[in-house]
Amino acid sequence: MSVELSILDLVFINQGETPRDAIQNSVQVAKAAESLDYKRIWIAEHHNFPSIASAATSVVIGHIASHTNTIRVGAGGIMLPNHSPLVIAEQFGTLESLYPNRIDLGLGRAPGTDQLTLRALRRDAMASQHFPEDVKELIEYLSSEKEEGKVNAIPGFGTNVPVWILGSSLFGAQLAALLGLPFAFASHFAPTYLKDAVSIYKKQFRPSAHLEKPYVMMAMNVIAADSDPEAEYLFSSVQQSFLGILRNKRTPFPPPVASMDLLWSETEKQMANQMLSISAVGDAKTIKSKINQILSDIVVDELMVVSSIFDTSKRIRSLEILMGIKDQILVSST
Repeated sequence: MSVELSILDLVFINQGETPRDAIQNSVQVAKAAESLDYKRIWIAEHHNFPSIASAATSVVIGHIASHTNTIRVGAGGIMLPNHSPLVIAEQFGTLESLYPNRIDLGLGRAPGTDQLTLRALRRDAMASQHFPEDVKELIEYLSSEKEEGKVNAIPGFGTNVPVWILGSSLFGAQLAALLGLPFAFASHFAPTYLKDAVSIYKKQFRPSAHLEKPYVMMAMNVIAADSDPEAEYLFSSVQQSFLGILRNKRTPFPPPVASMDLLWSETEKQMANQMLSISAVGDAKTIKSKINQILSDIVVDELMVVSSIFDTSKRIRSLEILMGIKDQILVSST
């Protein structure tokens, strides 16, 4: 038995390219992913990042869905505190109306940006405190239960778009369990609470109209190439990107470099490596070993890979290599 494989696409704007280029690159990746039989591709909401072109997340999702036919397309995720639940229900109700049975709605509690940008979004800085209530309200807008005199999302009402809870801490796990929703953990950049979050989610899960039993997705950085040295070279773009996060320096997504040694300090290297500890980098044999090692003591239903590679053709090659070993990725029985 093997896990399902899906993709998280950050729609990176490469150095020297434009947002249009980034979106076109993502369309290429989505088409390739569909042909390779990946289950879904998700787009994440970020604002005021020179390296990310998916701020208008629902628009990008619609564009990718329009250029594919069968792969599920969704948000991984919409940062709900930035929005009115009604507006998100209308947006994703529209997407579901256009692309039936292909749309997912993952919801996050973080703003996905800095406080200055949050104010520019005209949202209350304390909005995240209302996240559980906002999730419930959004689900009601998407449901088939209509009450007289109640505000309805049109489109949206009756579409029952699948809603996921995303998280990088224990809070999201507890909320997903309470509401009986599928849970996705952002272990590709925040691995610390992965095991505890999955354990809490499964122990506290309450069956619901949405889901009978727990369903867990975990995110992992996977950079595959035809040799270990090439994969490690390609991975340096991700390492540089995380170095920028540590230094609070926002730049377009950088090309790979031969060595990171002159770019970061030993402390920065250790911090970046900790953030990126849920990663598999190498050829087919190496990534198979690393993925199986990570999954040896944690049971998940789906693996969402983040393959952030500067060269789009190399990124597609990475996805090909990973899918080629799918049946060799094992599910732990613990």
